[in-house]
Amino acid sequence: MEKSIVVCIIGVAAAILLLYVWRILNFLWLKPKKTEKFLRDQGLKGTRYRFMVGDLKEVEKMRNDAISKPMSVTDHNIAPRVLAFFHKSVANHGKTCFTWTGVKPMVHISDPTMIREVLANHYQFQKPRGGNPLTQLLGKGLADAEADQWVKHRKIINPAFHVEKLKHMVPAFYVSYSEMIHKWDEMVTKESSCEVDVWPHLQTLTADVISRTAFGSSFEEGRKIFELQKELGALVMEVAMQIYIPGSKFLPTKTNKRMKEIDREVKAMIKGIIDKRVIAMKSRESITNDLLGILLDSNYKEIKQGNSNYGLSIEEVIEECKIFYLAGQETTGNMLVWTMILLGQYKDWQTRAREEILQVFGDKRPDIDGLNHLKVVTMIFNEVLRLYPPGVMLRRLVHEETKLKNIILPAGTLIQLNTLLLHHDQDIWGEDVYEFKPKRFSEGVLKATKGQASYVPFGGGPRICVGQNFAMLEAKMALAMILQRFSFKLSPSYSHAPHTIITLKPQFGSHLIIHKL
Repeated sequence: MEKSIVVCIIGVAAAILLLYVWRILNFLWLKPKKTEKFLRDQGLKGTRYRFMVGDLKEVEKMRNDAISKPMSVTDHNIAPRVLAFFHKSVANHGKTCFTWTGVKPMVHISDPTMIREVLANHYQFQKPRGGNPLTQLLGKGLADAEADQWVKHRKIINPAFHVEKLKHMVPAFYVSYSEMIHKWDEMVTKESSCEVDVWPHLQTLTADVISRTAFGSSFEEGRKIFELQKELGALVMEVAMQIYIPGSKFLPTKTNKRMKEIDREVKAMIKGIIDKRVIAMKSRESITNDLLGILLDSNYKEIKQGNSNYGLSIEEVIEECKIFYLAGQETTGNMLVWTMILLGQYKDWQTRAREEILQVFGDKRPDIDGLNHLKVVTMIFNEVLRLYPPGVMLRRLVHEETKLKNIILPAGTLIQLNTLLLHHDQDIWGEDVYEFKPKRFSEGVLKATKGQASYVPFGGGPRICVGQNFAMLEAKMALAMILQRFSFKLSPSYSHAPHTIITLKPQFGSHLIIHKL
């Protein structure tokens, strides 16, 4: 009797073990291979699935090889360097193809009608989650929210970016820019011209702007938050390129400990600022026109109309503030640095922009009405964002089997919209696709794209970047004040090396020769 019980227990244990082995084998091999066959049977081409890692090792190897050497200064065909593996995959397998992110298939799409459908249906094509949970420490606000949660966040945040509210932020822009201009004045007065790596200056500038416009009088605390978020961003990129082993976030590694430490410190600092502001609101002090004040006011009104479920919690407000930093500083800083690099190379367009700015403002302080009438400057920024978009790709995920045009995507498939490849597609933009030609936007974006979803520097559809007007206004103000006082050209020491750390940056800085006017 006892022997039969032991045999029974052993049998059950063996069955459980076999079940787990089967599940692991299915997850790591059988399911990906079945998905690969399913995609190939539809006529799609792609890379061969490699056990567990997919294409991750090849992506990392090609990325390291690409960034080991700079490019020619006149070469704007940057995709082979910036998106080395994906550029090669699309070239080898076609504009609609697939690669592997670990065990997940990733379908690349470049057809504008398919891109429009993906961006328009945000309930169906959602932001991907998963991977290392520590990557979410940068922020889990509007950018990560989905479905009804996203609708709630967007509704509460929208008022902060209305044109009327942006008008009140222009003085804060001016104060920050004036500080940078003053530094450059002091550097250039010693000689008739001066070599400056403008990239760290622009990073400090845009961090200062977002600190002032987000937190108003608390902008000094905001600067500290930015420095911490910047450090966290570099660590996030480091862990994102590694294969995530479930549970490894709990290991006391140096990187894990530092990421969690930064997260705690940032949250505590933002909560301290919010607590002061809430006390001021309860004392019926006037709401300030910074982003935090507008956000808290909008949130309070939403709660008052319904109940607490309609508003954001303090934790959610903190996450939104973290996103302000990442998105607000990165996008504008990158747009400005590539604009200065390109205008330093194409002096005729720098001259045209300066002439327009002087015609509108003279040597007076730029105002919002004048900034909105800068046609040449707008054309230049649009072309910069086409050639050097801050975000070189967008990713989405389908949670159930989904049909996209003539392709059926299995549940769990990642979709990658290669923004950079789309912006550099010769079939869409013509043979001069790699040339800096702002004139292609002389009649606006709609005319330049012929109404296609082929230009998405700020995303598209309902989830288009809520802060795009903020970013464009800030960049116009900065460029106007710089061109009123200085001319500049590329320095012989400039090394052309675009690369991505979350967004597209100059790997070795942006060395320019600055002349005072």
